[in-house]
Amino acid sequence: MPRVVGSALAGLGLVLLLGWASLAGLRSKAGLLEEERAPQPSRPGTLRALLTVPQEPSPAEGPPSPPPPPPSVRGGVFWSRALEAQVPRGFSRASSAAWLRAARGSRVLSLERGGCGRSSNRLALLSDGSRACVRYGINPEQILGEALSYHLAGLLGIQERLPPLALSRVGARQWALVGEELRGSPWAEGAVVSLARWVENLTEVVAPAPWRASGAPLLPGLGPGALAGLGRAQLVELVQWSDLILFDYLTGNFDRLASNLFSLQWDPRVMHRATRNLLRGPDGGLVFLDNEAGLLHGYRLLSAWEPYHEPLLRSLCLFRQDTARALRALHRRRDAARQLRARYRAHEPLAPSLGFLSPEQGRLLQERVDRVHRHILHCRAGARAKQTGQGDAL
Repeated sequence: MPRVVGSALAGLGLVLLLGWASLAGLRSKAGLLEEERAPQPSRPGTLRALLTVPQEPSPAEGPPSPPPPPPSVRGGVFWSRALEAQVPRGFSRASSAAWLRAARGSRVLSLERGGCGRSSNRLALLSDGSRACVRYGINPEQILGEALSYHLAGLLGIQERLPPLALSRVGARQWALVGEELRGSPWAEGAVVSLARWVENLTEVVAPAPWRASGAPLLPGLGPGALAGLGRAQLVELVQWSDLILFDYLTGNFDRLASNLFSLQWDPRVMHRATRNLLRGPDGGLVFLDNEAGLLHGYRLLSAWEPYHEPLLRSLCLFRQDTARALRALHRRRDAARQLRARYRAHEPLAPSLGFLSPEQGRLLQERVDRVHRHILHCRAGARAKQTGQGDAL
């Protein structure tokens, strides 16, 4: 019996000895592991060096997210340059100058009814192969208003949105081949008409969502907050609309969006229909057509239409910076009418035939330039106040 117990104790001691040795070995390995975990300088070819190389995302992670689109607005009130760069070129300066030279030097080969608005207007085929809308105004002030509006757009830097326009005198040598058509028209011999480049494949344009409202006093307006959810094409179109709103306010042109607002009193869906005298060109750019209600006719009826012009201006708080700069220059120099006259006479050979704005009309033009400039400053002050408020809140 004692021999059995002794054997058992010896066996237990052996087990304990082996266990202690195993534990010591584990501790030694743990120490080695701790040493391996300590930061070591990376060496070429080591696992640590390989782990510092950026790895390709695993299939489960998917491709990297695309970079966010560039901002559409800068400074709180100006369209971004990246967005402006996507606006279709429209009627470039070079192409307009080339067409005007050709149109003035071409013969009129034929005159057709239809396609150019009022029944007294005609679509002319010119000997250079191009076509022109010939407008014969109800009175000379409409032709002068259209010509001056075209050159005011030049002062503002937005002339690419208007078809190139020249004046012509009915009965001059240019018209010799269409004497029969002229005798059957309501045009007076020697009358001055306008020739505007005719563009094919134009489509109708509906006012964007920011101006689809139930009434002029309720126009929601176009500011940075109105851009959420809009696609790039919609934003590019809004850049052009911002110029159009300012242009029609300056000229007092009621025969476009203001006319739609007026019609809301009996047609609540009018803002969802095509806008008068505004079309989209084949390149997607807006075309500001038929501006004969501008400056003269529009100013004469200003008291009746101002309740529609003013809300449209107040609804706008996003601008092209170049347009704003042009307006600031006209405001500071306080000679908008003088600059318009100089440009008109420099570019239109028949300018002396129709005269110019009266002193009162020139004063109204300057007042409206000043009003738009103050409105832009008001929008900028509001944007700065909003940004400051957000900063305080943070």
